[in-house]
Amino acid sequence: MIYSFSTARVVFGIGARAGVATHAAHLGKRCLLVTGSRAARCDWLLGNLREVMDEVASVAISGEPETAFISAQAEAARRAGCDVVVAIGGGSVIDAGKALAALAANTGDLFDYLEVVGRGAPLEHDPLPMIAVPTTAGTGAEVTANAVLLSPAHGVKASLRAPGLIPSLAIVDPELAVSLPPRQTAASGMDALAQLMESFVSHAASPLTDPLCRDGLTRAARSLRIAVQDGADLRARSDMALAALFSGMALANAKLGAVHGFAAPLGAMLGAAHGEICAALLPHVMEANIRNLRRSAPRHPALARYDEVGRMLTGTEGAAATEGVEFVRALCRDLGVRGLAALGLTEGLMEDVVEKAARASSMHGNPIVLARDELLGILREAMGEGASFS
Repeated sequence: MIYSFSTARVVFGIGARAGVATHAAHLGKRCLLVTGSRAARCDWLLGNLREVMDEVASVAISGEPETAFISAQAEAARRAGCDVVVAIGGGSVIDAGKALAALAANTGDLFDYLEVVGRGAPLEHDPLPMIAVPTTAGTGAEVTANAVLLSPAHGVKASLRAPGLIPSLAIVDPELAVSLPPRQTAASGMDALAQLMESFVSHAASPLTDPLCRDGLTRAARSLRIAVQDGADLRARSDMALAALFSGMALANAKLGAVHGFAAPLGAMLGAAHGEICAALLPHVMEANIRNLRRSAPRHPALARYDEVGRMLTGTEGAAATEGVEFVRALCRDLGVRGLAALGLTEGLMEDVVEKAARASSMHGNPIVLARDELLGILREAMGEGASFS
């Protein structure tokens, strides 16, 4: 076998945020700063950038980055002559930054490059250099090679994907997540957990991604509850920041699975938080995969990996796959994960969800092909009501 691995340059640690502007000044002189909707929270960074840049333009992302908005902002960035992008925020903000870095350097229509609902053509030119600064611990977008965008016209999220979309630099400061409320901490942490697990059991897993998944799963299992209960616990925040970072590195090189295959259409159709959707699905996808592997491919290596997941999550040497499923179920109960019904899914939408999920790029990484009835079964199992994230 021949393996490959690509990732960003990473600066990790408490206080690392202080160096963002200095690093950006080495990459360009006309900066586009991409923030979340509460841009004032990043005034410290805007001030630092203005001290070292010739010009600083800014754009705030509210909710999911939509195709029309990104296209318009990319044109504005080109007119302003931006030559470096800094994105600080959650996964949606970083995805927007990556898409803007790509489109500012390429003059084709966005749908020329977007996969699934577009042509999926390669970029003609490398994206602008970009620095990603995550303020949540979930998507790992700071080190992935795609940018997830919402296309309202198609009712789906789709990726702009290219090797050059991996940021030039990821600056990960766990302290930036201290103010993240419990609900967002839980949702983003469950996304990281799902990504680590799906990358670990994916048919594209490799000896280069396995150690990241093993370490990340262990950290998430011991620290997610703590980070939700006590957001100021820096050990737990550091564990979750590393788990998210490792999940991004792993998925960029080993693919995902059915959880994220479903999450793409569900996120667009329901408008619910990506991490909440992943959390509602994860134990049911695990159960369906394990059941189908045991029935149709009992020697499949993913079964042994699910057993290992059980041991890593529980910390019990003799644990197996079923114990891993129960650990995730208990974690979901402790965090107050809501079922898909509470997030807005109805029986009438399920056929459309299954059809779109089957075409999603993430579904191709699942360790076994799940039939239509299995996919419908997962959705029905994941409907169960629950309390909201506390």
